[in-house]
Amino acid sequence: MNNLKFKNFIFDFGQVIVKFDTEYMTSVYIKPQDVKMVEEVVFDRLYWDRLDAGTITDEEVRKGICKRLPKELHTDACKVYDNWYKNLEFIEGMPELIKEIKKKGGKLYLLSNISDTFAKEYENVSNMSEILNLFDGLVFSAPLGITKPNKEIFRYILNEYNLNPGDTVFIDDNEKNVSASLQEEIFGYLFDGYAQKLKSYLEI
Repeated sequence: MNNLKFKNFIFDFGQVIVKFDTEYMTSVYIKPQDVKMVEEVVFDRLYWDRLDAGTITDEEVRKGICKRLPKELHTDACKVYDNWYKNLEFIEGMPELIKEIKKKGGKLYLLSNISDTFAKEYENVSNMSEILNLFDGLVFSAPLGITKPNKEIFRYILNEYNLNPGDTVFIDDNEKNVSASLQEEIFGYLFDGYAQKLKSYLEI
């Protein structure tokens, strides 16, 4: 290891490694005049909080979407939902930073509030699998049934991979999640979208 500041690097996914740009993901399949309406329904936290927790199925979400939108939008709105994870773009500089950490011997982990579908399907998306296959461990909330900022999910990742909190940094864009990591004696970094700023903090 090349004198890294930390041994273990736990990354959030959405808004840290990739942009979770719901307007863009909707616009891939929906005409401009209908994007806002479809976006607000498909990406409603009514569904996504439950998807993250693993308490709602894809079919239940599709039915909910169709109930709330005009019939002529049902097919394309479901395409937005079924393909969102294929239309994620990386935040500038993050893939390069992750590769540099790996090259220098750091251990990479993912801790994400995210659905069962992503957990099962990300490997079929080439740019996602290329980056996530560099990681030493992946923890997705839905299969566990535990979401951040619950302390149990932080304890889970520490125990599952035998990580010493004092050697570990957690990077997330949500202040509540970062605060929760600090309570478990993990170093926390509130990500603001700038990879270079994070790189400087990590001393990579």
